[in-house]
Amino acid sequence: MNPDTPRGVIELSDAKIKCIIFKIDSKNSLQILSATSTESEGIHNDVVVNLKKASNAVRLCISQAEKDAKVLLKKINVVFEQPEFLCTKFSKNKKINGSKIYKEDIEFLLKEAKKQLIHNDKTQSIIHIFNHNYIVDGKNFLEEPIGVYADLLTHEITFISTKENNLKNIKEVFLNCDIEIERFISRTFALGAQLLNNKELEFGSIILDLGFEKISLGLFRNLALIHSITFPIGINHLVKDISKVCSLNLSESTNIVNNFDFSFLKNQKIFDGNDYLKKNFFINSNFRKISKNLILNILKARLNEITDKLQKQIIIPGFHSISGINSILQRESNLLNIDKYFINFLTSDLKIANDNSTDDKNNLEFIFSSCFGAIKIIKDGWETEAIPETADNNVKKMSFFANFFKN
Repeated sequence: MNPDTPRGVIELSDAKIKCIIFKIDSKNSLQILSATSTESEGIHNDVVVNLKKASNAVRLCISQAEKDAKVLLKKINVVFEQPEFLCTKFSKNKKINGSKIYKEDIEFLLKEAKKQLIHNDKTQSIIHIFNHNYIVDGKNFLEEPIGVYADLLTHEITFISTKENNLKNIKEVFLNCDIEIERFISRTFALGAQLLNNKELEFGSIILDLGFEKISLGLFRNLALIHSITFPIGINHLVKDISKVCSLNLSESTNIVNNFDFSFLKNQKIFDGNDYLKKNFFINSNFRKISKNLILNILKARLNEITDKLQKQIIIPGFHSISGINSILQRESNLLNIDKYFINFLTSDLKIANDNSTDDKNNLEFIFSSCFGAIKIIKDGWETEAIPETADNNVKKMSFFANFFKN
């Protein structure tokens, strides 16, 4: 694509659809032309559940961004994350028998891994391929060991894929909007690109994304996304649990959760002197005694379920034992001290991605953090990823297998 050609990134989610239009000039400098956000419809857990509503919502968001930027887009990059995302790891070997390692040897292992993935499940469509380690005669190499003499080459690869039909439905939405999809990008990958620095990406970091209806976990190491999973359980499930068990409507339950202190230490705003839910939280329901212990047990039960699921995903050989692992918590909600609950199973080095900055630029980068991460990936490339599209001439961080999808 020619320099200065306007390009777009759009993020799909349950609550908001976000779009940024930008340009990359001949000197690889970034210019943001517009950034818009609109209410989401027809989408649940980033899956299209109503084609007409989703098309209208996406069209509205893109049209507003185009109007603000005074341009018309022909293509767009889509950021999303679904519970159907499948993370598959391969470790492929090739005997070199004392010869040099050539580009073709690594390409062969990549093709073999891709062939096996597609053979195992033909309904899957690949979104990302990450190389995160080469092992040459028992020694680890972070970069391609081209020209190295060896007896045995082992290539460790991670594939991120999702159901082909899910992608078809998203493509249909954008077809209805008369715009072509340039490429798909995992939201977890985009968040890692935006929120983690090179040191954190190389030596081991965790991204935990607390969403409204889903929670995503990403493990990064060796500048690659080595593991990713999304659970269809989100902050809204805390609201639903209280509503169901306490027979309160959703608005009342939402009010309770939004005022609750998740350090589980101070909750005088919610409970009276006798440890019962205060009367002002009964807006439409008849007042009755709902104990503090009941509310606490409901919330702890759901949070314990979430942390149990997440803890099992961090048990990856060579990852959890690494010292100095960094963790970043990204959240859609403003739940008070929710980080206090997750810090116990993650790490004491937990950082919170928040929008407390008064600087407009930093605040924009928080609100559109996934989009900005995707722009970084598009603009500079990613040295451990085999991307599905031809890279621009501007792209700098690009390994030789960048266009592996085309093989």
